Amino acid sequence: MNTFLFMVFLVAVGLLAFVMVARKKSAQNTSGFVDKPKARPPLTAREQAMYNRLVQTLPDLVVLPQVSFGALLTARTRAARSSFSRKIADFVVCDHSFKVVAVVALGDKSSKGKSQRDLDRYALLLQAGYRVLRYPRVPDVGRVEADFDPTMASVSPMGS
Repeated sequence: MNTFLFMVFLVAVGLLAFVMVARKKSAQNTSGFVDKPKARPPLTAREQAMYNRLVQTLPDLVVLPQVSFGALLTARTRAARSSFSRKIADFVVCDHSFKVVAVVALGDKSSKGKSQRDLDRYALLLQAGYRVLRYPRVPDVGRVEADFDPTMASVSPMGS
């Protein structure tokens, strides 16, 4: 009986060692080193171009890139908050008192096939009363000027 318990103990220890080694290997990359975070630019080249277009075209407004929906929306229940907690708006354009003038979305190659999901995502902002402008690519100066012209405020909130 003692031999049987000893064998069960050895199998259990072996299994535990196997699981620990497997976990350690899954945390390593192919070169055998633990994967470490790497620096990257906060904006892609397209996002930088869009940011510069907005800043240059709208000098009297404040342009904020990559704003969390959590900074723009609030809700009482955790379930409602979870519907927007990990979403990011590409750009938020504010006046100097930080009242939101518009939320700007820039389409990209990765958003192909996600149009309904994008519409659902920005519907949250529309329901909260924000104006959302969506651009498939960086717009020209004239388009931005027209979209932010105060006399054109009655233009469709989903923009171009």
